[in-house]
Amino acid sequence: MGSFDVLLDDERVQLDAFVEEYRSAVEATLDGLTEEQARRRLVSSATTLLGLLKHVTWIQRVWFEECVGGTSRRELGLAHNPDESFRLADEDTVASVTAAHQEACARALEVVAELPLDTVVTGHRTGPRTLRWVYLQVLRELAHHCGHADILREQLLAAGPGPKPDPTA
Repeated sequence: MGSFDVLLDDERVQLDAFVEEYRSAVEATLDGLTEEQARRRLVSSATTLLGLLKHVTWIQRVWFEECVGGTSRRELGLAHNPDESFRLADEDTVASVTAAHQEACARALEVVAELPLDTVVTGHRTGPRTLRWVYLQVLRELAHHCGHADILREQLLAAGPGPKPDPTA
């Protein structure tokens, strides 16, 4: 957050600022990396930096387009569960996944633009909740994955640009 003005703003402005800060921070972890580095597995799970951004994009779409907007995952063409959302396709690139993330964030802003935080949204398969709850959930997820991304980036930069062996092999 670039300004101290947000400290005195209303709750919605503060939530939007925090969510946007974490959205940008996750994207920034890919800055200056090669495609290979962005896809490199450094942990035993399938988690990669590019996969994290793809998952965070899925989160935006699930919580804002499905839960708030009421469009099903099937209609949105989304992975059915979080684990699948990390999987990279051969055609996924830093540019394409970043563009998809930015589109999902823009769509999220459109979906919530006119809704107060106390709005009860009913599109999630586990039941109704308030828009405030959705914001807090997205913020929690973004902060969680931003931490993962920071650590993965640190490992990548320490290892250098060359290909490294798969840790699960």
